[in-house]
Amino acid sequence: MKIKLSLLALLFSLAIISTSCVSVQVKDNTVSTTPSEIKKPKNIILLIGDGMGLSQVSAAIFYKKGSPNFERFQTIGLIKTSSASELITDSASGATVFSTGIKTYNGAIGVDKDTIAIPTIVEHLSKRGFATGIISTSSIQHATPASFYAHVKSRSLYEDITTFAPNSGINFFAGGGLKFFNKRKDGKDLLVEMRTNGYEVIIDELPKTPNAKNELILLAEDGMPKMSEGRGDFLPNATQLALEKLSKNEKGFFLMVEGSQIDWGGHDNDADYLIAELLDFDKTLGVALDFAKQNGETLIIVTADHETGGYTLASEGTDYNKIKPSFSTTGHSATMVPVFAEGPGASLFNGIYESIDIYHKMMELLKR
Repeated sequence: MKIKLSLLALLFSLAIISTSCVSVQVKDNTVSTTPSEIKKPKNIILLIGDGMGLSQVSAAIFYKKGSPNFERFQTIGLIKTSSASELITDSASGATVFSTGIKTYNGAIGVDKDTIAIPTIVEHLSKRGFATGIISTSSIQHATPASFYAHVKSRSLYEDITTFAPNSGINFFAGGGLKFFNKRKDGKDLLVEMRTNGYEVIIDELPKTPNAKNELILLAEDGMPKMSEGRGDFLPNATQLALEKLSKNEKGFFLMVEGSQIDWGGHDNDADYLIAELLDFDKTLGVALDFAKQNGETLIIVTADHETGGYTLASEGTDYNKIKPSFSTTGHSATMVPVFAEGPGASLFNGIYESIDIYHKMMELLKR
């Protein structure tokens, strides 16, 4: 009798579960459920606000004239950012977890704790026929962009990082870093190698339309100018240009866009610098979100490698109607950082999880 009642209870449970959006597995007399088939994206745009914690996002919302694009996201999570070597990560290890799915030491670019090269998401996807792109307001050899195509033991080896660019398979580069190509200590001109490998090299201004060839767009000797120095709409316009180019690929694309100087404003404890860079990043989110809404097959992920500055939107004295931004450090902090997602597969990015999970979630979604 007890066996029959247990069987009836199990069947009743299965009947209830079957009406929800889950699949059911029965093993060893236990019932487990997993989410139903999630629609997978054809394309992913990963936008990294370097040094962007929740207070930085809050600043973009407070200081934006009009509706911030951050508020267009329906899925929000949090990631833990510690590296393998330190409780507080740097940008190199912080970006390497996104590009390779492993935790490594601070300063590492695309290598593990033993300095062994780990294939990046860009390398995996390029072999499968995806189009790929990297955009940054720093030099393209800086820690975050470099982690997606290079493998070196130290982030400071800019010239070594540059040697990976000609054979990276990346279809679209845009940012600074010209001097690491043509003003090198070894005397080489890697722009020649880039052209030999099928890249059109552009060093004057951002073109209005994408070229059929692979493109290397270098608009500064090192990092790009600050927004306050007249950088203008480089980041949103470069993102738009990349999307026009990469979306022509029938197999899909992966694009990484970095708002590098959010981090630099935090290091400088310069609230005006920080806020200007955040508003530029928010404008770029609008470009990505508008594309994804029209395209219907693109997942947008927005996150940060870490928080910088211990940034706080404090009150001005006891006046709670006035905000006076403040900082607790000129370095990074260990606070968790937000993850925003929109599009097919976005629901996977809910919750609290390790930063390496960003990579594994992306790779799972891009399985064919």
